[in-house]
Amino acid sequence: MYTISSVLNGIWDLISKPESDFFICSVRFWALFVVFYAIYIGLRKNKQKLMMAYVIIFGLFIAYKANGIYVLLLPATALISWLLTERMKRAKAVNHAKRWLVLTILVDLLPLIFFKYTNFMIDSLNEMFATNFAPLSLILPIGISFYTFQAISYSVDVYKEKLSYDVTLLEYCFYITFFPLLFSGPITRTDTLVPQIRLKTPVDEKLVNMGMWLIVLGLVKKGLIADYLAQFNNMVYESTQTYSGFEVMMGVLGFNMQIYCDFSGYSDMAIGLAAIMGFRLLPNFNSPYKSLNASEFWRRWHIALSTWFRDYLYIPMGGNRKGKFRTYLNNFITMVVAGLWHGASWMFVIWGAMHGVALVIHKACKSLFLDKIKDNGLTKFMWWAITFVFITFTWIFFRAGMLPENGMESVSIIFDKMFNEFDWAYLPVFVEVRYMWTIFLLVAFIFHFTPDKWCEKIKNAFAGSNWFVKLVIFALVVQLIINFNQENVQQNLYAQF
Repeated sequence: MYTISSVLNGIWDLISKPESDFFICSVRFWALFVVFYAIYIGLRKNKQKLMMAYVIIFGLFIAYKANGIYVLLLPATALISWLLTERMKRAKAVNHAKRWLVLTILVDLLPLIFFKYTNFMIDSLNEMFATNFAPLSLILPIGISFYTFQAISYSVDVYKEKLSYDVTLLEYCFYITFFPLLFSGPITRTDTLVPQIRLKTPVDEKLVNMGMWLIVLGLVKKGLIADYLAQFNNMVYESTQTYSGFEVMMGVLGFNMQIYCDFSGYSDMAIGLAAIMGFRLLPNFNSPYKSLNASEFWRRWHIALSTWFRDYLYIPMGGNRKGKFRTYLNNFITMVVAGLWHGASWMFVIWGAMHGVALVIHKACKSLFLDKIKDNGLTKFMWWAITFVFITFTWIFFRAGMLPENGMESVSIIFDKMFNEFDWAYLPVFVEVRYMWTIFLLVAFIFHFTPDKWCEKIKNAFAGSNWFVKLVIFALVVQLIINFNQENVQQNLYAQF
């Protein structure tokens, strides 16, 4: 039986204590957001500065709930980066401004490098020189990779004079601490968010409807499909030796769809939250497994990150302006760095290098003969099948990078199981034992390959429904998540990157 004292203690614990499993898909987050939103709507139209301060405070509170004392890195990054960028703007000579830019980028990167790569460098040195340095007890602050990249993009854009307006410290703090983006992005540019902050308009109803649809869609992808698929996938990757070749193959296919639903689902919810607050963000995924080549895949997968690396690494290195060899080298280096960004493991480096090689091969073959081949149903299917198989196999290295140790050994076992012990005779037994998992996987693939115009019709039907129908659908999705995951909603995968 609940008492007033127990209720107050529960509220105090919700407010005061950090929680390692606190993130956008948790019930506690949504309970806090409902309270936040009721006040936010009242401030949105006429009290811009108060609204920004309110959102900043709530963003820092959310960061505290997820990171504890490490939340201090967030306001420190915002303040120092903005001040250094302002100093860069006052530099009269181009060389002086460039030095300030380099200093700003280095200061922004230092916390990320320290928390994310220190132990990786220690382990690498121990292996290379047979030393025995002990790793440090470090916890990677959630979201540090994303807000660091946003800070860098702002400074670079200011240096290149891409912004036609000055950004105040309050606006910049809003941009860096905007809580829908804190956990796992998507990485958002200054010119996407800041101009919208200045609009003194009520929240558009169509934008709210779109946001609600994205939130429901994200909950289905992340909370229902990804988390359910993860239960078997995790067992396969963590105890590969105990499973048959067929089961390992299904685990590989399952992770293929799990990581897409996990991250695109989070992106949908983040973009949806921003939408119901009145901010229109750019889409982050566009059916990536429909891609016919590696280049197209990176135009469809994690669009915010791929365009960030294109604009702030690939192009500054020379892009495609310095001949074919440099173009290929720049592509390869960019993807290796992108791989390392995902995690401090050689498995992520290998994953990035494989994609770099694939981009180089595609670009080279495109000019040699691919452009001469006529597109038809057969050739498109062939290119799609090659791309899909390649992407699926690269995810094996990616997932191995998330294991605590022996990543390459796990990769070797997985490939040995799939190619030497695979037997279709396991199919009927697998479907019988894991029929619900199989249904989830099939539904995910069918939904992913559904024509865009059909998806648009479903979205419009939801948007056009009344509030009661929307509430019923939302409640049904939440209930399904609880039923299939036993309230064990997992933290989104990209939060650890």
